[in-house]
Amino acid sequence: MMLAALVIGIVAGLRAMMPLAAVAWAAKLRILDLDGSWLAILGWRFTAPVMTLLAIGELVTDQLPSTPSRKAPVQFGARLVTGGVAGAALGMATGGVVIGAILGVIGAVIGTLGGAAVRARLATLFGSDRPAALIEDVIAIGGALLAVALG
Repeated sequence: MMLAALVIGIVAGLRAMMPLAAVAWAAKLRILDLDGSWLAILGWRFTAPVMTLLAIGELVTDQLPSTPSRKAPVQFGARLVTGGVAGAALGMATGGVVIGAILGVIGAVIGTLGGAAVRARLATLFGSDRPAALIEDVIAIGGALLAVALG
C-alpha cells in the first residue's frame, strides 16, 4: 500500500486528474472497497466516467502553450490534493488512510518537481515539447494503473 500511495502521488504530479480517475475506476469495479467511507463518492456511478473525461481533458490541454506551469501555486496545490486523496483511497484497503494521504502528497511533490525537470530535459533533447509531453502522458497512465494494481 505504501508504494502504491507514493506512486499514485507521483502520477498526480505528472497529471493532476489521472489518480482520481484511476482510483474511481478501481472503486467502481470493486477492486478497491471504499464503501462506508468519506471516499465512497469515488465509487459512485458517474464519478469514474466524469473523472476520466477530466483526465482526458487534462491530457489535451497540457499540450497547449497557454497552459500554466504545474509549479504555479494553484496547479501545484491541485496536485497535492489529488495525490493526497488518491493516496488515502489506496491506503483505505489496509487501514492506512493517513499514511496513504501523506505518501500521496509526498509523491505529488516528487512528481511535480521531478516531472517538470525531466520533461524540460526531454523537450531540449527532442527540440520540441510535444514528444516529451506524450512520453509523460504514457508514464502517468502506466503509473496510475501500476499504483491501482499494487494497492
